[in-house]
Amino acid sequence: MTRLFGTDGIRGVANVDLTPALAFALGRATARRLAGPGGAIVVGRDTRRSGDMFASAIAAGAASLGAEVHLAGEIPTPGLAFIVADGAYAAGIMVSASHNPAEDNGLKVLDGRGMKLDDRVEDEIEALIDGSDALDGVRNEAIGWIRDRSDDLRARYVAHRSALASGFRSGLHVVVDGANGSGSAVAGRILAASGARVDVVHDRPDGININLGCGATDPASLADEVVARGADLGFALDGDADRCVAVDRSGRVVDGDQLIGLLALDRIGRGALPHGRVVASVLSNGGLEAALESAGGSLVRTPVGDKYILEGMLANDAALGGEKSGHVIFRELSSTGDGIVTAVEVLRVVSASGGSIADLAARIPLFPQVQRAIRVRHKERWETDPAIVAAVDDARSRLGPAGRILVRPSGTEPVLRIMVEGPDAGLVASLADGIGALAEERLH
Repeated sequence: MTRLFGTDGIRGVANVDLTPALAFALGRATARRLAGPGGAIVVGRDTRRSGDMFASAIAAGAASLGAEVHLAGEIPTPGLAFIVADGAYAAGIMVSASHNPAEDNGLKVLDGRGMKLDDRVEDEIEALIDGSDALDGVRNEAIGWIRDRSDDLRARYVAHRSALASGFRSGLHVVVDGANGSGSAVAGRILAASGARVDVVHDRPDGININLGCGATDPASLADEVVARGADLGFALDGDADRCVAVDRSGRVVDGDQLIGLLALDRIGRGALPHGRVVASVLSNGGLEAALESAGGSLVRTPVGDKYILEGMLANDAALGGEKSGHVIFRELSSTGDGIVTAVEVLRVVSASGGSIADLAARIPLFPQVQRAIRVRHKERWETDPAIVAAVDDARSRLGPAGRILVRPSGTEPVLRIMVEGPDAGLVASLADGIGALAEERLH
């Protein structure tokens, strides 16, 4: 049977393969496994139209087994993690499909520390979902209360992040793209606490425009706005505000590995990066690794997924980690990627440098790297397809010891992801395109 939990929770097309019945069962399973009768769960959501439906179903399920449920309303995923981690809640559930289109949605479960569940606990919750109908509900006097705490909980998150931003003074002009998501209403206020002049765009969510032509997965309109407004830099969030993509004053998108690198080099320079270690995924560019080593640091690689980044950070006592997609984790500040915190930290580094974000990014020269996302029906079968395996082996041989290649099925979409890196840009692109075309042909 296909596992419900992918690399970032349970996802699917809303009201098609991700149903209110499943959300109800997840609420019951989470209440039984993590909260218990009388325990408290907090539920948040992004701005998708289906969010209220799923949050209500989760709350009903958890309350039916005696858990108290607090509704956080529209809040960034890292905001929910921050709320859960204060100790008052046994678990949190975020209703969001992050950077996916509006018709998708997802259910992310956090433990009482505000951290994603390990695989063993996810498996136990899946088993409880499968047997949800057999879970005995409680009688009326023990049914859990469902309370709307959205204003209070969101205000606590904003106050904490605003305090981080007020720790320095910035005179920079910044444009923030809220992706019409759950960070839309709060990102501008938080960044403005630094003294920066902040313009916010794509901050009018209507339930169907989340990530649509905007945000971290499509920062072209942000780039146009930065140039048109004469701003110093711009930040694009994704739908649940756990990612951040930066744009320089010329409208050029700053590579995610360079973003991690400029943050790391600043910390190394200040003696504020324990052991000089940074944790990143296997997709991160070799140029990042080389820049860190030149500065006396090192890079630890993990599987793809911010869940694994955090695990790697804990195992290696690292304070900074992230993925080139814009997920960055500052362990002393958050248990998960927080795009708004990333923007605050980048703004702090750029302000202190007296230069531009482009100048700082240039300190991390990158190797030629190409990534392809190939939509296929049978993404898991690539490893048993002899033609694809032979093509990958041949590509590795042609790249030589200075190159890298990674092929992996997406954990959230019907996509096979291909990454090729090496010293020759033309060869890198040719090999990635060849493997992609072959996969599209054979895995359709």
